[in-house]
Amino acid sequence: MASCVAAMTLAGARPASHAPGSAAATNSGRAQLSFHRRGVRARVIRASHRRPHHPSFSLEDEGVLEWLRGAAAALAIVAQISVSLPANAVLYSPDTKVPRTGELALRRAIPANPNMKAIQESLEDISYLLRIPQRKPYGSMESDVKKSMKIAMDNKEAILGSIPAEHKEEGAKLYTSLLEEKGGFQTLLKYIKENDPDKLSIALASSLDIVAELELLQAPGLSFLLPQQYLEYPRLTGRGVVEFTVEKGDGSTFFPTGGGEPKSVATIQVIIDGYSAPLTAGNFAKMVLDGAYDGVTLKCASQAIIADNETGKNGYTVPLEVKPAGQFEPLYRTPLSIQDGELPVLPMSVYGAVAMAHSVDSDEYSSPTQFFFYLYDKRNSGLGGISFDEGQFSVFGYTTDGRDVLSQIKTGDKIRSAKLVQGRERLVLPSIAPEES
Repeated sequence: MASCVAAMTLAGARPASHAPGSAAATNSGRAQLSFHRRGVRARVIRASHRRPHHPSFSLEDEGVLEWLRGAAAALAIVAQISVSLPANAVLYSPDTKVPRTGELALRRAIPANPNMKAIQESLEDISYLLRIPQRKPYGSMESDVKKSMKIAMDNKEAILGSIPAEHKEEGAKLYTSLLEEKGGFQTLLKYIKENDPDKLSIALASSLDIVAELELLQAPGLSFLLPQQYLEYPRLTGRGVVEFTVEKGDGSTFFPTGGGEPKSVATIQVIIDGYSAPLTAGNFAKMVLDGAYDGVTLKCASQAIIADNETGKNGYTVPLEVKPAGQFEPLYRTPLSIQDGELPVLPMSVYGAVAMAHSVDSDEYSSPTQFFFYLYDKRNSGLGGISFDEGQFSVFGYTTDGRDVLSQIKTGDKIRSAKLVQGRERLVLPSIAPEES
């Protein structure tokens, strides 16, 4: 019975309680429990009953029957709402497989050949198996590697055929290194056979890097068409890299966490993703090219470092842009419902995620200038490790170098410069500026 109650609590069901003798408690012996989730309303009605008139029927017998009826009703509720449990589990389950690093989120966001995605998923499964603290399932890991090898060998033509002609040679070299060279499948099998989790983890990271490089060659541009009303906005049709140079406002220094001499300035590198957020990343890249963030003073809030060129308002807003996992294109002006099982391709629940703040006028739009570094903290998240603001902001990139610097930034520190060091050729700048939305 306790497990039934726990399941109902997880699902959001709240049984109504009535005082003994109240009208609700005595209304023909009827009781009901309602449950709302994802537009579904499950209702269980216990039919009215009368005490059987039998000389051997005692109050104790009636109590047993009452308990059995209650147990049956609870089981019926659990059966009816079980379809909705996975949606809630997205937010509350500790097993939720949300990317925990920017590199992993960016790799999953690449729109590549399905065969490469299948290889990627098999290899990523090994990274989860490596987290098992006791005896590690090396047999399962070996199966994952061999599965990846078979997919790669059986689909060589399709994998290399999806790479543009100008990158064919590079793609062929990466394919060969994945199958035969150091850091590829053979190396993984070697360390699995030796039961060496440390070397296996390093080799796995190398293999996944090769997979990502192949996938990027297969994804030369956007895989979807932008809505007509947004064609006049700047857009990024792939990946870009922005490098920030930050300095202390009070003249103090940054301390490298890996050792070394304290420095008066520090570097933060961010990869911005136009595959999943082309408008948001495109607008940000243009702002960087215009020098909008050079000299901007940073402000620290709860779990965020905020930057805003307050004097550079462009008179327009950018629509909220979030691409749901498993979907072909982003949603615009529509936040996700995490409680309903929706998760973004670029999650905010990653330390160093970069997102645009909301417009002051509407949460359906992003500010064109104000962005923030999100300092994810699992202690302030749901049991599934998901931020309670997940799916509500336009996340467009991740800090990939200099994450240790973020924790040292205080209000009053400054961005000395921000530069677009990669991806300029993928930035499309329409001749007509977008009008105010």
